Amino acid sequence: MAAATISSGNETLLKPSASGRFAAVYSEVQSRRLNHPLPLPSVVTGPFAVVDGPPSSAAGNPGDTPVKFVDEIAKLFPVLFGQPSASLVPVASQDGLLGQPLKVGLVLSGGQAPGGHNVISGIFDYLQDKCKESTVYGFRGGPAGIMKCNYVVLTSEYIYPYRNQGGFDMIRSGRDKIETPEQFKQAEETVLKLDLDGLVVIGGDDSNTNACLLAEYFRNKNLKTKVIGCPKTIDGDLKCKEVPIYSEMIGNVMIDARSTGKYYHFVRLMGRAASHITLECALQTHPNVTLIGEEVSAMNQTLKSVTDYIADVISEPAERRFNYGVILIPEGLIDFIPEVQKLIAELNEILAHDTVDDAGVWKKKLTPHCLQVFDLLPPAIQEQLLLDRDPHGNVQVSKIETEKMFIQMVETELEARKQKGAYKGYFKGQSHFSGRCGLPSNFDATYCYALGYGAATLLHGGKTGLISSVGNLAAPVAEWTVGGTGLTSMMDVERRHGKFKPVIKKAMVELDGAPFKNPGPIQFVGPVADTINHTLLLELGAQV
Repeated sequence: MAAATISSGNETLLKPSASGRFAAVYSEVQSRRLNHPLPLPSVVTGPFAVVDGPPSSAAGNPGDTPVKFVDEIAKLFPVLFGQPSASLVPVASQDGLLGQPLKVGLVLSGGQAPGGHNVISGIFDYLQDKCKESTVYGFRGGPAGIMKCNYVVLTSEYIYPYRNQGGFDMIRSGRDKIETPEQFKQAEETVLKLDLDGLVVIGGDDSNTNACLLAEYFRNKNLKTKVIGCPKTIDGDLKCKEVPIYSEMIGNVMIDARSTGKYYHFVRLMGRAASHITLECALQTHPNVTLIGEEVSAMNQTLKSVTDYIADVISEPAERRFNYGVILIPEGLIDFIPEVQKLIAELNEILAHDTVDDAGVWKKKLTPHCLQVFDLLPPAIQEQLLLDRDPHGNVQVSKIETEKMFIQMVETELEARKQKGAYKGYFKGQSHFSGRCGLPSNFDATYCYALGYGAATLLHGGKTGLISSVGNLAAPVAEWTVGGTGLTSMMDVERRHGKFKPVIKKAMVELDGAPFKNPGPIQFVGPVADTINHTLLLELGAQV
């Protein structure tokens, strides 16, 4: 068993490297995935240069964000604001980028998503190939690992059991946020102690907002540590990368529904703020009902109207004695229903300044309509809406059992219809919540590996405040493009904890986009093994 240096604060020990992963006990599928070949874009396999693009603004361009917010973002990021994006282009000689070993730290931030380990593998492999003798530190447990200087030195032996595998257990993730002066100081002390040349933050919109803040802070302090973001999210920044796993599960549930013939299965899918995963799974599996949060919001639907819609779909086949089916619900749906959105906004303001008392006096601060909506919700959902916000100020939608809420509300509606003679069927709901640590598909594994490889090229090229990007994904891998986008160019402003704060603008489902208009087990070999997701192909203009 290989050994690795593991440090927690001031204590450094030599411990076994295996942290729950022993390749010797892997299944045959896991073992085969370990050595699955990962092709790279041709631009990074030969000599290349990192070339700057034109200056940027906020949220893509000024027209996407109110001018006052663009000005606010410029004030928050005086050093990084307006910096250009970058792209890799082939050159005749690589002399300018070969040479000194680097010391680079990596951190996983936010929820787990298949492919995260391959991002780390891509960063590690680039540094070992182009910057030999480099040292790679994996901060354990997310951003808290940076603040506490809790890390493991990554080696090829340590990384090997995690290649092409699901989960985030190589170094573990966390949802802590570096935002107070004391926390930024702790991060500064860590990068100085380890003499880091670079830090890669692997996470979603909130995590990469934090990466941008760190990059700005380090530049202001004249530290040599560069910060690069890498998109990894269960919510949609890396759109639908978990879909083959979820679609397999949904397919199994559909067979179960037909086999018993007596259950409606309500499946809650990952995606805190966007319904990309739900939409892709619907395209692949064709369930009875698919709720898309963005559509619910655009149509200004209420809790009652969504409940009635589901009840209508269930009632029609019941006339033919079909009392089973599958209903897909995005994790963040409740936050898309306009009246609930308003309720959550009011709750956020109340919770930012007051505590919830058992006597219910706090309810008097709700507007009459929001109080009515709150009282309409099942008690369990009421309690879940009052839970502490996450470190980024978001409602913890993963703890809100939306699927169980709709089972209860649909059951109540169908019972009322039965009393009126309008429904003669039998309804029994079963709830499911999707996991997020399955094996990445061939496309996911290759894409995430390329993202990591690209992040390392940006660091090696001396860039900071960029997020790694890989494009032209409908083409063969050799033709993919690699570069980096300015993090400030993706910024917007949202109200959190009762204050306006900079955040990376979320990529939502576009209701006028091609994927919205228009399974079986995950495949690793055969004619469809390298198939790209339906939504991605449709967005790129391909026929599906």
